[in-house]
Amino acid sequence: MADYHFVYKDVEGASTQWDDIQRKLGNLPPKPPAFKPDPFEPAPDSDSVPKDKSWIDEKTEEELEEIEDDLDDDRFLEEYRKKRLAEMREAVKISKYGSVMPISGSDFVREVSQAPQDVWVVVILYKEGFLECGLLLQCLEELAVKYPATKFVKIISTDCIPNYPDRNLPTLLVYNNGAVKANYVGLHSFGHRCTPEGVALVLCQSDPVLNDGQSGSNASVLEGVRKRFIEKVVTEHEDHDDDGSSSD
Repeated sequence: MADYHFVYKDVEGASTQWDDIQRKLGNLPPKPPAFKPDPFEPAPDSDSVPKDKSWIDEKTEEELEEIEDDLDDDRFLEEYRKKRLAEMREAVKISKYGSVMPISGSDFVREVSQAPQDVWVVVILYKEGFLECGLLLQCLEELAVKYPATKFVKIISTDCIPNYPDRNLPTLLVYNNGAVKANYVGLHSFGHRCTPEGVALVLCQSDPVLNDGQSGSNASVLEGVRKRFIEKVVTEHEDHDDDGSSSD
């Protein structure tokens, strides 16, 4: 007759009275805790995330344009969205400049006459090998870095105006909204010593030509130009006095 052995296995985590007695006597290890799955949490819905200024700051320009309808009920966030868009577009505009860009005669209308209405364009007519042209170009290169929202371009004089006299070089033309607003013929237009500070002061005498894209108003830009010019003059006088004292 066959010998059948049955092994009884209790439900996982359950315990018999016999097991409990054996655990109390130390003959069995402690009963492991019953398995409990983590509570279910649905994935966060992007539409349910609270919308605040930091939420808008994380958006790109394209995304800000797309979420306009989502903010109809929140006037504050809608105004902040518009502000962020304006800041982004201004930053893009400013990043276009920052140096003196060479152009040809065929580029002139597109780059100068058809420049955006709110952009001032400074054009230098020059020729290679002229010392005076080189001095003024150095000043403009420095100003282009300081005032990246103003457009600076350079063009060979005869490419711009056929037969333009060399005696008039360098010549500076200032354009805005497609029209010439000022012109300066010869290096003497900027004082006996041509410096970036002196050129900046002359350019801003009657119009807000220079724009750093950050000062917020034309008056503050002009005030900065005047301050730098005065500081330059004072420094030069101090240096001259020091040289005179050392020679004595």
